[in-house]
Parts: sequence; structure tokens; C-alpha cells
Amino acid sequence: MSRPDQPQPLNFAEALVPVVCLIVLIGLAYYLFGAASASGPTQVAVVAATMVAVFIAWRRGHSLASLNAAAAESVSSGLGAIFILFAVGALIGSWALSGTLIAIIYYGMQLLSPTYFYMAAALICAVISFCIGSSWTVVGTIGIGLMGIAFEIGMDPAITAGAVISGAYFGDTVSPLSDSANLAAGMAGVNLYEHVREVAMTSSVALAVSLAVFWALGRPVEFDTSSQVSDIERLFNISPVLFLPLVVVVALALLRIPPFTSIFLGAITACVLAVIVAPERVIAFAGRDDLPAGLALLKGTWLAFASGYVSTTGIDHIDHLLSRGGMSSMLDTIWLVIAALAFGGVVEKAGVLDKLITPVIAAVKSTGALIASMVAAVFATNIITADQYIAIVLPGRMFKTAFATRDFAPVVLSRTVGGAATPTSALVPWNSCGAYMAATLGVATFSYAPYAIFSLVSPLLVMMAAFAGIRMLRNPNRTESSSASKPVGPGSGPSTGL
Repeated sequence: MSRPDQPQPLNFAEALVPVVCLIVLIGLAYYLFGAASASGPTQVAVVAATMVAVFIAWRRGHSLASLNAAAAESVSSGLGAIFILFAVGALIGSWALSGTLIAIIYYGMQLLSPTYFYMAAALICAVISFCIGSSWTVVGTIGIGLMGIAFEIGMDPAITAGAVISGAYFGDTVSPLSDSANLAAGMAGVNLYEHVREVAMTSSVALAVSLAVFWALGRPVEFDTSSQVSDIERLFNISPVLFLPLVVVVALALLRIPPFTSIFLGAITACVLAVIVAPERVIAFAGRDDLPAGLALLKGTWLAFASGYVSTTGIDHIDHLLSRGGMSSMLDTIWLVIAALAFGGVVEKAGVLDKLITPVIAAVKSTGALIASMVAAVFATNIITADQYIAIVLPGRMFKTAFATRDFAPVVLSRTVGGAATPTSALVPWNSCGAYMAATLGVATFSYAPYAIFSLVSPLLVMMAAFAGIRMLRNPNRTESSSASKPVGPGSGPSTGL
């Protein structure tokens, strides 16, 4: 088979084939295997789609070595997310061992009513995420506790996960400490606080809509939790000191310590706490009566980190709740992230996105169509490249000239990207964000996606505002160089901690 000596641009049909293959194969995997598709079949589908993309790019003159390098580079960009996944696995296992998780559930059951539980979950996560700028940290700490409370009081796990994600992504979108907000502002060349002010206008409305929906989804009845509370009091010594690992994680996040470090130190704190307040539980979990106490304690905490904690209280609902975590529990998700990032690296190298998006930019005429096209391009990039950072930078770079030609202020570009890229990343099962949320909360992405109200509403409001002509700021007399300033604030996404 002959092939050109130098890489040639793909035609539209060639660019479309890998994307269609990816979507069809993943859909087929879900149809054949259901929820179990996330434990291997989906990953195989992504790898198969990658090989299709490699073949098409090779036919167009790209060397296999260059495509391999592009895939490897893309995977390396996700190492931050992979390390955070490992840290969260260790944190969940250690929190289950120490009693931190059961303490959050114990107090939460007494404070949160089924009537307003979903709304309260979204609001709590929104406030904390805004303060620390990290949706991943919020979901991996507070989110886990809220999922446990939901289980104990009979709330729907999919709706609860949607509420947690809605709140977490509101903060990640509008917090000055969020690296996705910093990246969107930097990509467009605008002041960070100007970007935050503009994106908050639609994001605040999206949060309000989310809270209203979650209030409506609440159950207007009281749920008797007395038996669950009694079981917990009988089996555990509940006290506020068990919140220490949570306090450590939040405090370190506020101090802008990288998320992997914050979460891992929170896990270590929980293990030390377990040794102090419940050594008999740690020794029993170690399962080695022949070991000296010190080594048994070490083995028990080591196991919680590696393979998670297994509860043996004999009470089904508590054992189900606390048997979880461990770094090994994240391996399927990490496999998916690696496969998806490799696919993204290959299609970006081959020029798939450029070929698919450029004709759209050339065809749009109205302001509303321009914004809608960009939102669609951002979501498509989240699907194709499995990375929200690429979904911020690549479409932003491609649409930048079109926005400037129409004399829109750069902040219109940044807020469009910010309101679409960050929230929708959680809706894609093979995106690093969607995979993380599913693994951490224990709910499949396809299950929680209909209830991730903020992620669904935010891009719609961005488009509605454009079609209505709301805040479509024009700035024909100010050059980009005079209006731009460097964004401030550290990151919060997967590479530095989303």
C-alpha cells in the first residue's frame, strides 16, 4: 500500500472515522456488558478506536514512531490525574479503617433530611469547591461522605452523585483558585478576575437551577435512621476527632498544597488516627495473630492503602458501606484514562479536530451560531481527547481569530470556554474527569450524567445568553496586548489537581 512521504491533511471523512468508531464501540460495549463495561470492555473499545486512528494517520504519511510519541506524550500529561486517583483510593480505604467515613455519615444522617438532602449536598460541595478551587478534592472527600449518607437514608445514589458533581464543578468553574479558570483566562489573554466575574453570571444561574431541581427531587418525608444510628454508636466510638483527616485535606488545599500531596497526607493522617483510636480494628484487619502488635498495625494500615478496607461487623448495610477503597480499586479507571489519553494524542497529531472544527468556524454567521459552535467544539474535544485541558486550549486557540474578527472582547471567548469545557468534562465516561467521578463516587457516568444538572445547564445558558445578546461585550478599540494580564492563582485540575 503506497503512502505519502510527508504527512498530508486528512479529509473530512477520514477525520470522522476514528470519532465514529470510538462512539460506536463504546456504545456497543455498554450495550453488551452494561455497568461491567467499565472494567475492561470500554478500555478495549478505546484501544481499538486508537488503532483505527493510527492506521488512518499512517496512511496519510505520519510515521508510527511519531504517532507513538504523540500517544506517549498525551499519556504523560495525565500522570497528575493518575497519581491523584491512586491517592484517592488510599484515602478511601484509610478513612474507612479509621472511622472518618462512618463519622461523616453518622453526623450527616442527623443533620440532613431527605427533603433537602440533594440540594444541601450540591450547596455544600459548591461552597467548599469555590473556597479551594478543586472539584476533584471535594468529590474525593466530602463527596464520598455524602454518598455514604445517601446510602444510609435511602436516597438515590445517581441523583446524589449528580448533586455532588454539580456543586463541585460550580466551584471549579468560578473559583479564582481553579486551574481550569486560570487556564481559560490565560488562553484568551484576559485578567483572571474579569474572567471569573463574567463566567459567574451564567454559572450562578446554572447553580440556582441545579439547586431548584435537587429541591424538587427531594423526598418530602422523614426517614427513620434510629436503627442505623444505634448500630453505629454500638460498633464505633464516634467523636469529632475522627474529622481530623478531613480537616487536614481541606486545610492543605486552602494552603494551595498540590492535591496529590494533600490527599495522600489526609490518608496517612487517617492511618495514624486509626492506630491511635482503634488499634484493635487495625490488628483484626491485618489478620495475623502471630505478628507483634506493631507489625500488625503496620500491615493493617498498609492493606487499607493497597487493597482497601473490608468491614466485618456482621451488619450488612455497614459492611457494604465501609468495604471499599485501596489503590487497586482505581486500576480499571487508570487503564481507561491511559487508553483515552493515548487516543487523544493520536487524533490530535493526525489533525482530526482541526479538520472537523475548521469548516464549522468558516460556516457560522450569527453570534449565537458562533457561540453554539464553540460549545459543541469544546464538548467534542472533551469526548475525543479525554482531557479537559485540551478542551480549553485547543478550541479556544482555533476560535480566537473568529472572535477577534467579530470584535468581541477576549473575555467572551474565555467565559464561553470556561462555561462549557470544565462542566462537560464530567459527562464523558472515558474523559479523565468522568472516569474519576465514577470511580470515586461508585456510580457509572451514564447513570449520574442525567442528574449532573450544573454540567448540563451551564453550556446551555452560555448559548442562550449569546442568542439573546446578553453580555456579548465588544472591544474594537482595545488591543489584546493592552487588555491582557497574566492569570493569577495556582492550579486545581488533574495535573496539579482538579
